[in-house]
Amino acid sequence: MKKFLLALVGFMFVAGLAQAQEDGAKLAKSAGKALTSYNIDRANNAAKLNEAKQKISEALKTPEAQAIASAWITKGDIYSTVVERDMALRQIKPESPLTGDNDALEAFDAYQKGYELAEKKYEKSDALKGIITVQAGLINIGVAKYEAKEYEKAYLSSAAALKSHELLTAASEKSLFADESQVEDQKYFTGLAALLAGRNADAIPYFEEMVKKGTTKGEVYESLYTAKIAINDTEGAKAILAEGRKKFPDNSGLLFAEINIYMKEGKLDELTDGLKQAIKQEPDNMNLYINLGNVYDNLQQRELKAKNDAKATEYFEEAKKNYLLATEKDVENTDAHYMLGALYYNKAAAVNQEMATLDNSQAALKRYKTLNEQMLALFDQALPHFQKAESLNPNDLNTLLALNEIYARKEDDLSLEIKKRLDVVKGGGKNATPYFKM
Repeated sequence: MKKFLLALVGFMFVAGLAQAQEDGAKLAKSAGKALTSYNIDRANNAAKLNEAKQKISEALKTPEAQAIASAWITKGDIYSTVVERDMALRQIKPESPLTGDNDALEAFDAYQKGYELAEKKYEKSDALKGIITVQAGLINIGVAKYEAKEYEKAYLSSAAALKSHELLTAASEKSLFADESQVEDQKYFTGLAALLAGRNADAIPYFEEMVKKGTTKGEVYESLYTAKIAINDTEGAKAILAEGRKKFPDNSGLLFAEINIYMKEGKLDELTDGLKQAIKQEPDNMNLYINLGNVYDNLQQRELKAKNDAKATEYFEEAKKNYLLATEKDVENTDAHYMLGALYYNKAAAVNQEMATLDNSQAALKRYKTLNEQMLALFDQALPHFQKAESLNPNDLNTLLALNEIYARKEDDLSLEIKKRLDVVKGGGKNATPYFKM
C-alpha cells in the first residue's frame, strides 16, 4: 500500500506538472485574446490590456510557454501596445507618466526571443514587424532616460535600439536609422550612456568600432580614452590618446586629457606646450593661466635645486607673468592672487633654507644678514597678494598661515591678529568679515 501511495503521489506530481505546462500554453493564448478584445474596443475594454499583461506574465513562468515563439511575440505585442497607448496619452497630456519603466525594452526583448525561437515563416515575420513598431520607442525612451540622468536605463534602451537595427538590416527590413551617420550617432550615444552609467567595459566596443571605421568625431577618442583609464588600461588609453591628438590636434577634450596625463606623471616640460595651446583655444579660462604659472613655478624649484640660477629666474618670471595675467583678467580670482603670493613666499623660503645652513663665522654672519634682507624683501612682495586673497576669502587656511608666518618673521604685531583669525578657522569656525579691505 505504501509503495502504491508513493507511486500515486509521483503520478499526481507529473500530471500536475503537465497540467501546469498546458495551462502556460493556454494562458499565452488567453493573453492574446485579451489583447484582441482591447484592440477591438479600446475605450470600453481598457481593463483587457492589464489582463493581457498579467496572463502573459504567468504564462511565461512555465517552461512550455518559454519554448513557444508565439508566446514571446504575444508578450511583445502586449507591451508594444502599452507603449503606443502611453505615447498617445502624452500627445494629449505631455505630463502623463509612462505605465512601466521601459515597456519598449520589454517588448523588444520579447520580440527578439520570439524571433530566435521562431520555426515558422509567419512567426519570424510577426517578430520583425513588432521590432519595427517598437524601435522608435527604444530610441525615444533612451533619450528620455539620459535626460533624466538615468544612464543605466538609457544605455539598455539605446543598446536595444542598435540591436533592433542589426536584426532588421540582416532580415532586409527597413530600420529607422536610414544611413550610416545615424547609426554612428546612436553608437556614440549608447557608448556615452554606458560610460556615464559606470559600465566602462560595455562602452569600449562602441567607441572602438567607431575608431576602426574612421570616425570624424574627436570626442569618440576622448570617451574611449576615459573608458580605458577607468578599467586601468593605462597603456591602451595613452595609445588611443596619442592617435586622437594626431588626428584631431585642435580638439580641446583630447588636449586637456593629455595635459592631465602630463600633470599626473610630472612631465613639466611637456606641460608648458600643452597649456599654451589650451590658452590659445580658451583665452578666457583663468585656470589655464594659473596651471601654467604653477608649472613654471615647479620648474623654477627644480632648477633652484640643480643650482641653475639663470634658468630658475627665467621660470620665475614666466610663472609671475601667467599669475598676473590671471589676476588682470579676473581681479577677484582668489587662487590667482594666492598663487602669486606663494610664488614670492616659496622663493623666500628657499632663501631661508640657505640661511639655516650657515655657521657662526664672520663671513657666514655677513651672508646671513644679506640673505635675511632678501627674504624679508620677498615677503614684502608676497604680502599684497596674500592680503588680496584674504580680502576675497577670509577663511582660507593656507592664506592665513602664510600671512601669520610673514608677519611673525617681520616681527609685526599684526601677526597676533592674524593668529586669532587663523585659530577660528582651525577650530572649525568662520571669520565673518575679512581683515583686509581691498
